[in-house]
Amino acid sequence: MGVVRSLNLSDQRNRYGIQAQALAERHLLCGAAHVARLTAQSLTRMSLRLHAALDDGARADARMLKALAMAKLNYVASVFNVCSELGCRAFASIVETDARPTASGGLRKDYSYLFERFFYFLEDHTEGEQGIVVFDELDRSRSHLLIDQMRRYFADTMVGRRRSSHIIPEPFFVHSDLTTGVQIADIVAYVISWGFRTSRMIKPARSELSQFSAQVANLRYRATRSRMDNPEFGIWSFAHITDLRTQAERDGVP
Repeated sequence: MGVVRSLNLSDQRNRYGIQAQALAERHLLCGAAHVARLTAQSLTRMSLRLHAALDDGARADARMLKALAMAKLNYVASVFNVCSELGCRAFASIVETDARPTASGGLRKDYSYLFERFFYFLEDHTEGEQGIVVFDELDRSRSHLLIDQMRRYFADTMVGRRRSSHIIPEPFFVHSDLTTGVQIADIVAYVISWGFRTSRMIKPARSELSQFSAQVANLRYRATRSRMDNPEFGIWSFAHITDLRTQAERDGVP
């Protein structure tokens, strides 16, 4: 909740902050390095051009659009800085586009890995409190399916029952365009998808997202648990998944 309450980054947020989806426009990012070379006088002129572009988009010229792009990029960087200052942590399941799908009707691996890491964070930092799961609203049939899968996971599996001690097993659904917290998660997800890479992730990243990728990487949480005879096995809050099949499916067990 701290992030949601603290995102009043002056009047700018109300004018263009939530338009941070400009990250999707590659050409806007390529000129971002130019911001550092601007003088105070130049920034004043850019600010005037920004407001002109917002007030009359149909007549915006290249300089106005550049001012708007830079403002959006600065906003995204500011959001990540606020998240870091408030001690926020990001959790993600990163599924490769060519990952083998599962035919299992249970909760998919990417969700279970996400809940695992969220549970470790809560277990390490809270006592007598529970975390909530909030999804961007899906169509009604998909929402019901996910609710049913989560119910069966948290009620019918030993691991799920243990994790329900810290995670409320029923999700909330919200409209992302009305919910600042989900909008932040959307920005984080975009940067992870296109810019964040580990040594095991071989698909190319967009170099112009490197600044944001570094900021998002700093929002990760590292839990330690006893695994494979290692009492200090590190488990990062970003899970990289190359195969969504269950162990039985991979082993060919019907």
